[in-house]
Amino acid sequence: MRAAAIPFAIAAVCCVAFLVSFLRDRRRLRNGFYLFFALLFLGVTLIALLASVSPEAAGMVAVGVLLLMVPTALALTVFLICNGITMLRREGRRPANILSLLTGIGICALIAFNATVTQLAWEPLDILRSSLNGIVVYVSFLFVCFLLYSIVYGRIGTKKGVDFVVVLGSGLLDGHRVPPLLASRLKRAERVVDSEARRGGEPMVVTSGGQGPDEDLPESHAMADYLVEAGLPRERILVEDRSTTTFENLTFSAEIMRQRKPGYRCTVVTNNFHVLRAALIARRAEVNGQVVGSPTAWYFWPSATIREFVAILVDHKIKNLVICGLIVLSQVSRAFH
Repeated sequence: MRAAAIPFAIAAVCCVAFLVSFLRDRRRLRNGFYLFFALLFLGVTLIALLASVSPEAAGMVAVGVLLLMVPTALALTVFLICNGITMLRREGRRPANILSLLTGIGICALIAFNATVTQLAWEPLDILRSSLNGIVVYVSFLFVCFLLYSIVYGRIGTKKGVDFVVVLGSGLLDGHRVPPLLASRLKRAERVVDSEARRGGEPMVVTSGGQGPDEDLPESHAMADYLVEAGLPRERILVEDRSTTTFENLTFSAEIMRQRKPGYRCTVVTNNFHVLRAALIARRAEVNGQVVGSPTAWYFWPSATIREFVAILVDHKIKNLVICGLIVLSQVSRAFH
């Protein structure tokens, strides 16, 4: 029982930190780290409690968890490669569509590199391997935290009684048609509006998206036309047609909402893979609202999620580069001592 006390105390502290941070603002990436460590140390606590009853059983559980990592990594690699091939077939050869394929190939390359360095037993390569593995572990840790909190955030409902529903644009087909990805967002916005209507509310819908170089009209105009055809009155729609990025989507939409109603509350609609990053950006843009997601085709989700994660890494590039640099320095210094 004593062995379980320390991990349990750490788990409790992480749980409290998560709840306090979440209640203050759920649109913070740090919430994912608190949640990850809370679950991790809760698992350690359970194993320690099991060890106090049966050390053999606890050992078997711990070994089983470690052994599962290998087949899990192999299964993930196969899945990512197959998913990448599916993306290429269905969505074309755009760079964003090959991220899952590149990730799967990267895992294979890392395994082959580690095996080769072990056989060569050359110290400079061993330092490179240790540094690379350290960086991969660090990035994998970040991804797990990001994915975990993305799932949690995406499943938590938003407050009712909003004044506006903001729909983020995502590009048009043939320069003027709403693609399935964007249609999914607009349908989710319709459901939010219907839900508010059943409670007596009449929120305005803000369609947000400017005109790209290959588009015949601004995305927000095509989105508004789609909603009108679906039965939403034109006078219930506001158009934001200047933005070219998610940050501009939210910043310019916030300006419109503040002009119409100071102290507004809103719900932002995007696709499920984009929910957490959109929430982080909404906080930075000082938008008073939470983000909800619409369904995405299963084969599209892995590459899109990886793209969102990479974008967050880039948003915090200085911190990540410093940490990766420290990992490399630690391995180099260890080799010389």
